Amino acid sequence: MGRAFEVRKVAMAKTAAAKSKVYSKYGKEIYMAAKAGVPDPEMNPTLKRIIEKAKKDQVSADVISRAIDKAKGGSDDNYSSARYEGFGPGTSQLVVECLTDNVNRTISEVRTCFNKTGGKLGSVLHMFEQKAVFTFQGLTEDEMLMILIEAGVDVKDYEVDEEFITVYGEPSQYNEIRTALKDAKPELEFEEDEVAWLPLATSSLTEAKEIEQFERLIAMLEELDDVQEVYHNIKSE
Repeated sequence: MGRAFEVRKVAMAKTAAAKSKVYSKYGKEIYMAAKAGVPDPEMNPTLKRIIEKAKKDQVSADVISRAIDKAKGGSDDNYSSARYEGFGPGTSQLVVECLTDNVNRTISEVRTCFNKTGGKLGSVLHMFEQKAVFTFQGLTEDEMLMILIEAGVDVKDYEVDEEFITVYGEPSQYNEIRTALKDAKPELEFEEDEVAWLPLATSSLTEAKEIEQFERLIAMLEELDDVQEVYHNIKSE
């Protein structure tokens, strides 16, 4: 499925706690998107995109409507983006994206996760690149290229395997790539649809202790309410 899938996040167990975390994550994103624009997904492309992703992740309609109603009600809740970088067990490097209403709490919690698993916060962002990533089925390579060319989208980086096509673009190209593909084929569903931090080089963990600590670090980070996404450089075996 391409580079983005080589370093997928360690999957959270499908427990009630994990489901609650997913609901919380999308609730914040939907609330902020609705508050920043109009609370109508048909008039707010960002809100519509987040709702589509939430539904794909099986977020209930009730959770979605509550988040929108909260924005309509003029709630004073406000969240800001925060990004933390660090070195994990072995050769692992991580970028942690958060949405928080208390930066001091969030950095303390993130630092604790690193410290408890043999890692530490530190600068690693120069070892990653930010890319718009779209992975999908339902188009041939030629069809995909023709759609983007006709839409005037200059994309030079993509991968094709037996099942999927993955298109990579600059973050600033996110909307034009997505719009071109969806306008040409409205029924197209994305397996991957985000602006992500991709490692410039991947690494592997071979020691059992390092693997255990790394998986524990990922799990601890993903359990934090303020953490939205975790990216890393460790290739899945």
